[in-house]
Amino acid sequence: MKIEREQDVVPFRNRVKEFAVKIGMSLVNQTKLITAASELVRNMLKYANGGSVIIEIINQGRDNGIRLIFDDKGPGIKDIPLALKDGFSTGKSLGIGLPGARRLVSEFDIKSVEGKGTVVTIIKWKNG
Repeated sequence: MKIEREQDVVPFRNRVKEFAVKIGMSLVNQTKLITAASELVRNMLKYANGGSVIIEIINQGRDNGIRLIFDDKGPGIKDIPLALKDGFSTGKSLGIGLPGARRLVSEFDIKSVEGKGTVVTIIKWKNG
């Protein structure tokens, strides 16, 4: 799913909710997933002028989950450990985006190359 402007955020959030409902994710876990996804998609718009997101249902044993892969061609993140610290921001914000998103999901992975872009992968398990 392409994310190119602010107007793409609401349809994106609705798609994430549809997938979460499809696997029977609780309302609390849906809210955590959608909140994390919203933070990440807004970061993508703010720092990289958009990108794309893959939404997929995954299985591990008997557990189902949602995996979101955010891919942008922005400036990249110079210092990932610093970017994952609470309160750190390069954009005059509260600095809760990346660390907050990481706390809300079951699994969080970030890869970034300066000048090439960033890929953030999150997973929220139905029961976790």
